[in-house]
Amino acid sequence: MDTSLQPYMHLLMTALFVIGFYITIAYDNLIKKLVGIGIMQTAVFIFYISASAVSGGSAPLLASDYVIYANPLPHVLILTAIVVNVSITAVGLALIIKIRKSCGSLSEKVISKYSALN
Repeated sequence: MDTSLQPYMHLLMTALFVIGFYITIAYDNLIKKLVGIGIMQTAVFIFYISASAVSGGSAPLLASDYVIYANPLPHVLILTAIVVNVSITAVGLALIIKIRKSCGSLSEKVISKYSALN
């Protein structure tokens, strides 16, 4: 990665994380909270990928001497994290559907009143 863009990437990652955190904390709708968590996870993904970038590095496919290789481990970890992200989103949406059917709302305030009554 070009070193002149690195501060802007950190600013972008920080902004995305703060936006996701704000959405998660500020709204009481469960779907909006799940979207906020997804945005925060995306910011972490961008952080790992940008941190693993090597200037002038190539993929470690062919063995040769005096070549700078990029470490493939962060990319593999991010692929695994993306699969976990999709799974968390699917389970979260399934739980939200069950909560909507039982409580009749997706608002935290209504759900907490409903659970206090039962």
